[in-house]
Amino acid sequence: MTFQKAQKALFGATTAAALLLAGAASAQDQQFFTIGTGGVTGVYYPTGGAICRLVNAGRADHGLRCSVESTGGSVFNTRTIRQGELNFGVVQSDVQSAAINGTGAFEDDGAYPELRALFSIHPEPMHLMANADAGIASVSDLAGNRVNIANPGSGTRVLAEALLEYHDIAIDDLSFAAELSSAEQASALCDGNIDATIWAAGLPNGSTQEATSTCDVVLIPIEGEPLENLLADNPAYAAATIPGGLYPGNPDDISSWGPRATFVTDASTPNEMVYAVVSAVFENFDDFKRLHPAFANLSEEEMITSGLTAEIHPGALQYYQERGWVE
Repeated sequence: MTFQKAQKALFGATTAAALLLAGAASAQDQQFFTIGTGGVTGVYYPTGGAICRLVNAGRADHGLRCSVESTGGSVFNTRTIRQGELNFGVVQSDVQSAAINGTGAFEDDGAYPELRALFSIHPEPMHLMANADAGIASVSDLAGNRVNIANPGSGTRVLAEALLEYHDIAIDDLSFAAELSSAEQASALCDGNIDATIWAAGLPNGSTQEATSTCDVVLIPIEGEPLENLLADNPAYAAATIPGGLYPGNPDDISSWGPRATFVTDASTPNEMVYAVVSAVFENFDDFKRLHPAFANLSEEEMITSGLTAEIHPGALQYYQERGWVE
């Protein structure tokens, strides 16, 4: 080998080693965090993906790298954040409230005063879907039928139990109480394995779209005195409407109710990380709203006030104060 070739080979090897070390250092400098969401056919999963997309776009500036995990839903996310196994999570507003107070699904867990809110996201109307030939026209008709009440650990399960309770329907009054995830319910409904399913999600969502597009499924109105009593007793919920024509075969507006999706973390999450996450969303707000149809009508003011029971994390509060949105 000539001197020139040897020198070139040495330079090439040195450059490759330097690049490798720089890459390792760069990876070392990055901080990785995970967002807990829900089933892949709901809105929580793409919500987490939308937030991660905006955070990751700015990773050269803040050094953060975000990933999304499909989970069992709101209750699971809250517990897993508390255990330090998730950094952030999407949870229903009522689940956030119950976790703070140690009530409902968290009665055995105890209060979680360290839970912190960043912002709320989209409303989540209840979808009561039934096979058209099942003879179900109201919530009261669920008694004696095979009904999916959602998987344990999900926010929908909390809502399903509340809905049945206020209509004086016990779980034992159902001929079969399925505990399916959102990803499983559409096929179970269309295959005739269940007569109806209870499901809370933003508008529109993939699971309802799948069911109404695949077989003859109708959305059942949720209204009347039991609902009025439920809303009066639970300020974390609000009346809602599923617009007619949003889903195939359902041309009329459907009365409903539900919570809001909220984005939470633990008090121990570094202020700098939280600040980077909220700024990624609100500095690119128009882009964020385009990432899912459920975000189309969101406003900054509503997102930092509605459905938030937990204290605002100081990192988020700093950003909101800098924008002049809060004092």
